[in-house]
Amino acid sequence: MHRIDLFLPRAALAALTLACCLSLTLHAQEIPPLPPKELKLPHVVLMSMGGTIASKGDTRLNLTNYGGKGMRVEPDEWVSDLPEVSLIARITTEDFRAPERERDAPFEHGSTHAHWYKVATRLQELANDPSVDGVVVTHGTNVMAETAWFMNLVVNTKKPIVFVGSQRPWTGISGDGPLNMYNAIRVAASPVAANKGVLHAMNQNINAARDVTKSSAYRVQTFQSIDVGAMGVADPDIVKFYLEPTRRHTFKSEFNIATLPDPAKLPNVEIAYAYTEVPGYIIDAMVANGVKGIVVDGTGAGSPAGSQMDAIKRAQAKGVVVVVTARTHGGRVQDTPRRRESGIIPADNLLPEKARILLQLALTKTTDPKEIKRIFDEY
Repeated sequence: MHRIDLFLPRAALAALTLACCLSLTLHAQEIPPLPPKELKLPHVVLMSMGGTIASKGDTRLNLTNYGGKGMRVEPDEWVSDLPEVSLIARITTEDFRAPERERDAPFEHGSTHAHWYKVATRLQELANDPSVDGVVVTHGTNVMAETAWFMNLVVNTKKPIVFVGSQRPWTGISGDGPLNMYNAIRVAASPVAANKGVLHAMNQNINAARDVTKSSAYRVQTFQSIDVGAMGVADPDIVKFYLEPTRRHTFKSEFNIATLPDPAKLPNVEIAYAYTEVPGYIIDAMVANGVKGIVVDGTGAGSPAGSQMDAIKRAQAKGVVVVVTARTHGGRVQDTPRRRESGIIPADNLLPEKARILLQLALTKTTDPKEIKRIFDEY
């Protein structure tokens, strides 16, 4: 037996090692080539309102205690981390996270009417820009459904506006953020997503802003439309819709961000929860503090409880408009003879937090209960 020794200069050995590593990396990652310059792709604006999808953890297993100062994902990082989107759309980014004093906090403190107005105004400008084909808005999942619903009512556009977030930070092991982002961009770039109002795209499902709600604290399948189900899906091969919205929205809405009063002057509306022996003084306190409307999240099919009914009558006598939802969060509040006699307006199947937003907007136009009922019937 003879041993044959191969001697390579150190530089050559280093080059060979680097070439092997690059070959393995490229093969595994399969980064797509850039599209030909002559290919005209849809222009999608990626707007950051922050959220878990815009957060980093200190380790890949940190799925619950992430974000904060120095642990944010900048909008351009999403694009560089997802080179695959370059085959779907031409992406430009904008940062509309909450004010600096709030956005480094671990929780979502930045969702205010003033901030909503600012975002809605910018969304309207983008909608009016002929060079823009769609918008993706990232948002924290806690109140994402409320923000999307507000935009659905006040931004006049036929173009897709798609809200997206994640249940795990961008850096988390098996994070849902990258695929959610990729699919949301696909939806916003798709012509079939037009004319459907503001959409929500996560976990491969596409839901209407009106109906979607967060149903689980940490599970990735959290967003559901309880009564009507998802409108469509973002499957690997196609963006497919099975339902069309039947309620007024966006370009059909009578509310527009340009005509709304100053956010500080938006009518004050509060939510009262119904439960066994709930005291009426909670509603009395709301009235004493100047509310113009109250949403009662009622028991069963939408019934006030305890001494709420007497308090509701006192509130109505002072001109406060009362709307009722069902705390079951499934099924409609029906327009029964008894409810008509009480003067309480049924919110159909809207969730209380969404009924509150619609009542605030309705009260900018009228205090007539019949007209407000018409609004709840149409939206």
